[in-house]
This record gives sequence, structure tokens and C-alpha cells, in this order.
Amino acid sequence: MTHAMQLGHRLQLNENPYGPPPSVHNALTQALASANRYPEFLPQRLPRLIADRLGCAPEAVMVGAGATGVITHIMQEMVTPGATVVMAAPTFEGYPILARMTGGQPIQVPLTIDGRQDLTAMASMIDEYTRLVVVCSPHNPTGTRVETDEFSAFVAGIDPAVTVVLDEAYVDFVTPQDRVHALALLQKYPNLLVLRTFSKAYGLAALRVGYAVGAPETIKRIARWQVPFGMNALAEVGVQACYAAEPEIAARVAEIDTERRRLIDGLRRLRFAVPDSVANFVYLTPPEDTTDTVGAALAGAGILVKHYPTGIRITVGDAAATDAVLNAVRGTIHR
Repeated sequence: MTHAMQLGHRLQLNENPYGPPPSVHNALTQALASANRYPEFLPQRLPRLIADRLGCAPEAVMVGAGATGVITHIMQEMVTPGATVVMAAPTFEGYPILARMTGGQPIQVPLTIDGRQDLTAMASMIDEYTRLVVVCSPHNPTGTRVETDEFSAFVAGIDPAVTVVLDEAYVDFVTPQDRVHALALLQKYPNLLVLRTFSKAYGLAALRVGYAVGAPETIKRIARWQVPFGMNALAEVGVQACYAAEPEIAARVAEIDTERRRLIDGLRRLRFAVPDSVANFVYLTPPEDTTDTVGAALAGAGILVKHYPTGIRITVGDAAATDAVLNAVRGTIHR
């Protein structure tokens, strides 16, 4: 029995269920021949590659070891001991952890009843001690998105001395017309940073490639925390190959979208509350305090998921994974 078969379905980390497209796999395999060579002392080619694709200056892009690596450097630069970082609750667990690691205090604002970030409440928690506020679109763990108009109004009302991070780790799963016009907003708000990653839709989680886009002077401040030789040499190869394989990646994103819709519809038919996710995961709230029962059913079926105090986040996998989830939770519903 293989390790994958023993695990059943890994649906706890929002990984892309599909391996790299063949062309990306081949490019990475060929690059292994140079595994004895160091990467760049500090990355320059990769930021240029990303900037060319985005249509911005290379000085506006900073790369790191996944989005988490970039977040770490942002916290190191912006958060001083005693400072506060405003964020939703729940959110990506890296934010409160890294805020505390850098001496800051996370200020966590509950989500609305429908799983959205309460931007008005978050803005009200910003004071003279706040150095950073984080908004995720799509939001992790609920998958809900923020509208361009509401986000623009939110940033406009924030003190320019406070850095606003728009975490778009899952933006590639959102149809273009529904995305926040983030790069355009950067021209208007120099205190805005946009965070993205190649770990999700592009399926390069193991290579750890994330980046931030922002005002060049802000990016320069953050980049001073980069570790020499800190970026994997395969990162540049993988990103370039993914850009060349975007039609194949888009087809895989479409498959994930299909399974997400099927999973949401199936869970709702079983009377679970599920927000309208536009990411590669769904968030369910078991009825009548049956979270432990549902969690046990999923674990018993070999399905790994992420548990939160208010619900369970399930990554969208392939068709077999969707079937397995629905079959496992169906038995917990008492009619």
C-alpha cells in the first residue's frame, strides 16, 4: 500500500491536487542537473520575471519562501515590540504566530455571520499602536471575497502610516471580473502591499515561491530582511515554466472550480452551512454542535481536514476526494 493510499485524501493544506503539468515537470527535472550550483545571492531574475508578467517595475516586487516567507519579512520590518496587527478571526494561522514572533500583538476581529471579513469593525480596531492590517481575498478559511469598491474605501480610510496587506494567495481561483483591482490600487495607496503565491493554483507548494508587490521604497525596506541564497534555485525555473503552461494550469483550475461547486452543493443538500467560497477550499459549520462527529467521520474515512473553533475547512480535491467527503459526512446527518 502506498503512502498516499494510507493517508486517503490530504485536504487540510489547500494544496493543488494535481502535480505540475508535464512541461513544468520536465523543466524542473532538467534543472536538477545544476543542483550543485548556488542560486543568486539575492534574487533579481525572479522579481524581474514576475514584474514583466504583471507589467510593473522590478523594484516593486519582492520574492520570498512562499507567501509565509514574505509575510515574515513584512512583519520583521513593520512590527515593533508592542505594536498591534489587525486581522480577522479566524484567518491564516501564520499571521497571529508571526505577529507574536516579531514582538507584536494580533488584534483578531470576528467574521460576520456569513463568513466575511468585517472591514468596518477591523478599521475601528486600528489605533496609534497599529502598524499592520491584513485583509485576505479570498479569505482563508471561509473562501469569501472582498469587493473592489469596499476594499478601496477601506484603504482610503486607513492612516497612511499603517501598512495594509491584501493577501491574494487564492486569487487565481477567482474569475478576473470578480477580483479586487489590486495592482491599480497600488498606484493610489503607497501603504498597500499585495501578497501572492505560486503554491496554490500553480501547484508549486514544495518550491516555496511567494511575492509581494508594492511601492518600490516599501519593497526595498522589506527586502533587506532577505536571507542570502535564501530562494530555491528551482523557483525561477518553475515560475517561468508555469507562465508558459498557463493554459494547462487554467484547465486544472477549472476542474477544481467544478469540484468546489459540486462539494458546496452536496454539503448544502446535507443541510450544512457553507459560505460562497471562490477559493480551492470550502468551510462548513456542522449543525447542532456535531463538529466532533463530523470530524471523526472524516478522519475515519482517511480524510485530513483543518479544524477551527467555528468550523471545518476542507480543501477541494479531485472527483474522488469530493465523493469521499460527501460519503463520509452523509452518515452524520440524522433525519
